Amino acid sequence: MTADLPAALSARRPPGLPTRPRARAACVAGVMLSVAAGWLLAAPAAMAQDYPTRPVRLIVPFAPGGSADVFGRFVAQRLQESLGHSFVVDNRPGGGSIIGTDAVAKAAPDGHTLLVMSNTHTVNESLIPTKPFQLMRDFAPVAPLNASDLVLVAKPALPANNLGDLLKLAKSRPGALSYASSGPGTPYHMAGELLKAMAGIYVVHIPYRGSAGARTDVLGGQVDMMFDAIPTMAEHARSGKVKALATTGRARSAVMPDVPTLHEAGVPNYEATLWLGVMAPKGTPAAIVQKLNAEIAKITSNPDVRRSWAAQGTAAMTMNVEEFTRHLEGDIAKWAHIVKVSGAKAE
Repeated sequence: MTADLPAALSARRPPGLPTRPRARAACVAGVMLSVAAGWLLAAPAAMAQDYPTRPVRLIVPFAPGGSADVFGRFVAQRLQESLGHSFVVDNRPGGGSIIGTDAVAKAAPDGHTLLVMSNTHTVNESLIPTKPFQLMRDFAPVAPLNASDLVLVAKPALPANNLGDLLKLAKSRPGALSYASSGPGTPYHMAGELLKAMAGIYVVHIPYRGSAGARTDVLGGQVDMMFDAIPTMAEHARSGKVKALATTGRARSAVMPDVPTLHEAGVPNYEATLWLGVMAPKGTPAAIVQKLNAEIAKITSNPDVRRSWAAQGTAAMTMNVEEFTRHLEGDIAKWAHIVKVSGAKAE
């Protein structure tokens, strides 16, 4: 009867209750691990729910007045309204975007310092390989903002009234023509290098410190041509101060519908845009990145915003974090190829 006592006790023991001290310890440890895991899972969500807890800086590594600055300020205002804390634009130009971008790379990864970037950054991955950061290593992609086509314009005295004329002239006089840009690695520069590579022509690149100086010299006839923002050049083209030869998108611009694209005017599959996005320092909690992505998507998918930007020649972009990451990787690869085949340098 005594030999049967443990079995009888076990039979009366509630199901699942450990029968040995070691088993009881394992059970307690398991409960503690479950609680800890739950806390770890809940902490980022709580952090994102409370974010932001203080003013957020959007560093624009370009001078005031450009596209990144203008649209960065617009988005900052909308984020401030929706999230209830200040979003302040901080212009840090210099070094072809390197100075301001490096400041963000070294900032605390807590979502309170963000970068307003452009495809100048994806170009610089191959154009300036010795810079102190790498885009996909030191930053977390957040969201795109918008994309704008450019327009190729020429001074009135240039004996070319369309893209075909320009290409014939450039091929007959290699190195005799020049094009201005707002600086090495900018979309205006790389649009010219892409044209040279795809059309098989050679024209001399003249970099400026910003688009204003480049535009002034093209309007004044000191430089033959340049790629520039459509809203900026549209009025100059209508008044005859420049000749609008072609735009850089895959479809004609609603702002300049009478101007053909390079794709349809003689350079098949040509496409070059100026696009903007937002990134955060690497290590920023994924929950905060996702929250920012969702808030920015609300802005860029707003019908009124899309109509307003379209009237300015700008198309709003909406992507999730994974899509934006793939977009960045594709753009880096595209421009790495153009930098290699063109021999472009960061003058």
